[in-house]
Amino acid sequence: MDETEAIRITDHFILRYRLPDGSTVVDRFIAGRKGLTPSDQELLLGWRDPVEGLFEVRRKDGDAVVLLNLIDDVEYRTYANVGRAAFRGVSRGGFLHTCLVPLHPSGEAWLVSGAMSHYPRSSASEIAQEALRLATHHPELVFRNPEKTEQGWQWMRADRAAFVEFCGGDELVLPPAEAEDLLNAYYRHGQEAAGAARPGRARSGRQPGPDLPSFKLPRELAAADTVGVIYDEVDGLNFYGDYGMLRDLFAEPALTGRRRHQDLLRTYLREESITPLPIRRLAAAHPETVDAVFRKLLRKPGFTWNEDGDALLRRRKPWYYESAPRPGVSVIGDRLGRLLGEGRR
Repeated sequence: MDETEAIRITDHFILRYRLPDGSTVVDRFIAGRKGLTPSDQELLLGWRDPVEGLFEVRRKDGDAVVLLNLIDDVEYRTYANVGRAAFRGVSRGGFLHTCLVPLHPSGEAWLVSGAMSHYPRSSASEIAQEALRLATHHPELVFRNPEKTEQGWQWMRADRAAFVEFCGGDELVLPPAEAEDLLNAYYRHGQEAAGAARPGRARSGRQPGPDLPSFKLPRELAAADTVGVIYDEVDGLNFYGDYGMLRDLFAEPALTGRRRHQDLLRTYLREESITPLPIRRLAAAHPETVDAVFRKLLRKPGFTWNEDGDALLRRRKPWYYESAPRPGVSVIGDRLGRLLGEGRR
């Protein structure tokens, strides 16, 4: 690997990597330095959650540069521990790829941590595309900004309402090919409606064709007999393999005696890629049979969903309950939107 990649890996290990006991290198550093003041400890503990992003340079201000994170749409007044020399060659309108850690708990000052890569203004189109990719694949970077979190919830609620109107409900069970066709039709419908609403479209009479990529299910879902498509108010839009078989199990508990049905339910309980949502949905839809299903599966004659169901899910899927839910829609900032638009032109 090159030097920049090695620095990024080392920085990630020091600040964020969880050691076998759950602590970080920062935690161990604090534990081994008895002379640190409470404010020192608070500062260092904040370094365990650095801000990773692609930043546009807004201006220089003394020893600092003011950076706009294109991913979370927040400005950061940023310093370097070697002084202003670190920003030599960095010009207004250019871009930086780096991580920042707080210099003050108030969030009014930040420090470059690890590697810092600089890109000229002419790279705006490529930088914008990469920022969009990060916002899509790592939404936690967007939702550092509470305003973007609230906007995400608003957009997701609107999108869910449109989905329900178009598809006839928020929970569907379809063969994989039909699920793909339905989602592609829904996305085309949404883009055409958005295009028609843009100013000037009605006057010109010309509607652009949809430019969204074709929606494809992952290979393991495409190979399933059925796919469950659930657009939940909290968990967002999700897809579940062989959901029809699982639904049949809850409708007819006698199927729990079949190995294939048992293994499927165990997979839904075990896999970290599956949230508690589908099991909660099926339990709510089949209150008369849910106890029988889990009594047979768990071999616990006294199990009742109302008393034991939540504890079961928390025990099997603790990761789901460790943090507050986030919206399933990432909302980009105005500046990133403009850069993406300029790139298309």
